[in-house]
Amino acid sequence: MRRGRFGRTMGRVGLYASVLVLIMPAVTFFLWMLSLAFKNEADNTAYPPVFIPNPPTLANFVDVFQKNDFLTYTINSVIVSFGATGLALLLGVPAGYGIAKAKASKAAVLILIARVTPGLSYLIPLFLLFQWLGLIGTLTPLVITHLVITVPIVVWIMIGFFEGLPAELEEAALVDGANIWQAFRHVAMPLARPGITVAMILAFIFSWNNFIFGVVLAGRTTRTLPVAVYNVLTFEQISWGPLAAAALVVTAPVLLLTLLMQKEIVAGLTAGGVKGG
Repeated sequence: MRRGRFGRTMGRVGLYASVLVLIMPAVTFFLWMLSLAFKNEADNTAYPPVFIPNPPTLANFVDVFQKNDFLTYTINSVIVSFGATGLALLLGVPAGYGIAKAKASKAAVLILIARVTPGLSYLIPLFLLFQWLGLIGTLTPLVITHLVITVPIVVWIMIGFFEGLPAELEEAALVDGANIWQAFRHVAMPLARPGITVAMILAFIFSWNNFIFGVVLAGRTTRTLPVAVYNVLTFEQISWGPLAAAALVVTAPVLLLTLLMQKEIVAGLTAGGVKGG
């Protein structure tokens, strides 16, 4: 008994130590960025390094919002990310259901290819198209191009989730006189809510963090937050405090969303929301 308890204890210690080793680099860099954001520039360039702000200051955040119009860029990111995520769910959930029920493996492969293809591959033809339409510099092309990222994510997640749902429930609805869309709406969608939640969160995160489309297609007043962080850099001098503050502004919404929705994410994943993904 003692050997068994000792073995289980050592197994838990080994597991926690492994998790700690895996997450330590990310935690360290995040704390480092947090320290830079709340220190003045003298402490940020001091040697030996000053790790703990004393006293902490909000001047870097004030500087970011006053000099770089981050409020406008934040609104742009909210519009683009929520718009792209909403459209992706509107298109991707029914598409995933249709592919799963039709067992269209070739269509699923195409979705997988679209999912793993870099967004840069679509950039040049999309840029030429929106330039011809006169939409360069507006938010419309950003929302549309982000669908290249969000729709494959939603479809791929929902394919695996709908494949894991019991077919007997939908068959019973069809026997009772419902058509396929009524079965989808009243039977499949309520059961697929955890998967839809996971798809929504992942689509939002990928859209929020996208940089390449924003830097090419956006104008001076329609930039998103990742592009705005890039604009904080100057050729004359790198101000580490404002740069770290800008990075925190971009990171905070995604981090908070993940923390608040972690139970839904775990429930969706364990329920089969990313089956085969």
